[in-house]
Amino acid sequence: MRKGLLTMVLLGGLTLAGCTDKPNDDLMLDERSDITHSPMTGQNVGTGEGYNQYGVDGAPIPGSMEDLIVNVGDRVYFGYDRYDLTPEALTQLQMQARWLQQYPNVNIVVEGHADERGTREYNLALGDRRATAARDYLVSLGVPASRVSTISYGKEMPEVLGSNAQSWARNRRAVTKVQ
Repeated sequence: MRKGLLTMVLLGGLTLAGCTDKPNDDLMLDERSDITHSPMTGQNVGTGEGYNQYGVDGAPIPGSMEDLIVNVGDRVYFGYDRYDLTPEALTQLQMQARWLQQYPNVNIVVEGHADERGTREYNLALGDRRATAARDYLVSLGVPASRVSTISYGKEMPEVLGSNAQSWARNRRAVTKVQ
């Protein structure tokens, strides 16, 4: 009897010892963005880039970057050495403005980009003009200026690599990012 009691005590202690330091598997820290994320629901406990912004049903979480990309579109393109908005760009920015009106707590940054041709300084200035053109149009459509910031990356962050007309056309762009 004494031996059986000792075995039960030891087994009970081992079971408890194995449970005391076990992490909570329902919440994980996303190493890319310091965001706590629940893999069970797809819901984010924080905000930031680099984490899954899709819900349990596979649809983007409303107001997220993925929601903007999937349901509206996040970029407009420009002609060579141009920063004026094309009819397609105007239509795209109108849809973004309507989306932003649905989510009044969402702030965005408009990134300006250029293709690889030209100097670094010239392309940074051109990217800034492109981002500003998109921002100014969004503001003219009723998006508060306080919700829209801009940044230029010039030719430093190409969408596609290549030294041809098709690659250059894809890299002349303004991209709207949810902050």
